[in-house]
Amino acid sequence: MKMIIAVVQDKDSNQLSNAFIEADVRATKLSTTGGFLRSGNTTFMIGIDDERVDEVLEIIKQSSSKRGEYLVPPVNVEGQAETTYPLEIEVGGATVFILPVERFLHF
Repeated sequence: MKMIIAVVQDKDSNQLSNAFIEADVRATKLSTTGGFLRSGNTTFMIGIDDERVDEVLEIIKQSSSKRGEYLVPPVNVEGQAETTYPLEIEVGGATVFILPVERFLHF
């Protein structure tokens, strides 16, 4: 058995949650906050049999797309921005951790 921890953007969480339901994958959904953009994330914790790990990874991959987003740079200390042009950054996708589970109990 494995524990899959997947961190996705909030924008992708409903689609991923629905995909898990359709595939009969049980997941615990946690609200989390990202560090770089301080934006909302969702972390899914999934306990799954070894044989289904690749299936779950494919579901995550299909539901969590990378995309471009524009960010306006912050104003510096003197009150003037170095550039007033928005910067395009890549957001989305998923960060996934796969951990071995020594023991699983369900009460």
